[in-house]
Amino acid sequence: METLKINYKSIYYPPGGILMWIIIFLELLTFGMALVAFVYYGRENATVFHQSRMQLNANFGVVNTVFLLTSGFFMANAVHQFKESNIQKSSVFFNLAMLGGFLFLALKGIEYYHKIESGISLDTNMFYTFYWLLTGFHVIHVIMGLVILAWTNYGMTKNNSDTVVEDVEACAAFWHMCDLIWLLVFPVLYLIF
Repeated sequence: METLKINYKSIYYPPGGILMWIIIFLELLTFGMALVAFVYYGRENATVFHQSRMQLNANFGVVNTVFLLTSGFFMANAVHQFKESNIQKSSVFFNLAMLGGFLFLALKGIEYYHKIESGISLDTNMFYTFYWLLTGFHVIHVIMGLVILAWTNYGMTKNNSDTVVEDVEACAAFWHMCDLIWLLVFPVLYLIF
């Protein structure tokens, strides 16, 4: 079986291409600054942040972490299978990775529903302003990631596909960025204060 080789002199190296890594760096920087601001305001309003944090269901956060990390594992396997020229297996792992993303969104939707039913909105207090903005932007990234995964999966499985390993790696890099952002957001929002 032929294994695809990476052209290390390509502008698409590192995996996913330098543009993707610039995007990842900027996204992490943006979320990082927001989390620093969250902690700063949390120290200024410790009682409000503690009471608000106690209203969050940390179990939802833990399960969603498992969903995204498992999904990331499947995505890594999808890249590996693609490099081994095993497109069908790669597609199966793509679908499993997307399932993890959909489960994340479903559980996040349930959490949002409970918050809205309880009258908790962006204006409730500073904690929930950060909660809605941080988790909302992350959800948007997950939705974008699912679109990218679905598009790449469709492209590589059609006849006469021109999908190359750099495309699949870029897709995986974006998806892992969603995992990483959640790993930063989850403990700060759900466990601190």
